[in-house]
Amino acid sequence: MSAIRVGEVRFSTAELRDLAVAWVALGVAFGILILEDPVFPDVAGALASAAFARVLLISMLTVGVGFLLHELAHKVVAVRFGQIAGFRADYGMLALCVGAALAGFLFAAPGAVYHRGRITERQNGLIAVAGPLTNVVLVVAFLPLYLLGGSLGDLGGLGVTINAVLAAFNMIPFGPLDGRKVWAWSTPVFAATFVGTAAMAAAAFLFVGFPRF
Repeated sequence: MSAIRVGEVRFSTAELRDLAVAWVALGVAFGILILEDPVFPDVAGALASAAFARVLLISMLTVGVGFLLHELAHKVVAVRFGQIAGFRADYGMLALCVGAALAGFLFAAPGAVYHRGRITERQNGLIAVAGPLTNVVLVVAFLPLYLLGGSLGDLGGLGVTINAVLAAFNMIPFGPLDGRKVWAWSTPVFAATFVGTAAMAAAAFLFVGFPRF
């Protein structure tokens, strides 16, 4: 199987395909949710409209980038610890994500970075926390755009809110989410990160909101 290498990080063509499909599917799903006019009853017409093309671009630049860099952070840190790591999309969940958006609610489980090799609990925790912390960095990066106002402000506002939510959601200590692995490694690190990201998400909803386009 052919591969592309960026520094120490290797991406197979199948992994790049999975990342691209997940990015587009999430962009479509969140684009449907942030579209100001309802998609129903004319689903095909709405998805083919110029308005949806605009929100799709906005969604992919905010939600899509947040997802993409979150997963890449997991992979990069895992590789730094000598792991064999790669992203695998969950195509069934991606289809469900788009279907849920059409029904008017949010559900996203696009896939995950899987890694294998000998690893300590600390290293596993650091791999896990890298994703949410990347979303925190993106909140800071989108904030200046939000403060500009206008069209860039709307894009920045969505970037702030969605990345704050992604960080907080992934720190929930349940199932395969990052919070469970961080908690298993260090309770103080988990507590600080969980409380910090939850507060950031609450502030984003309170002061920025969830823009519609």
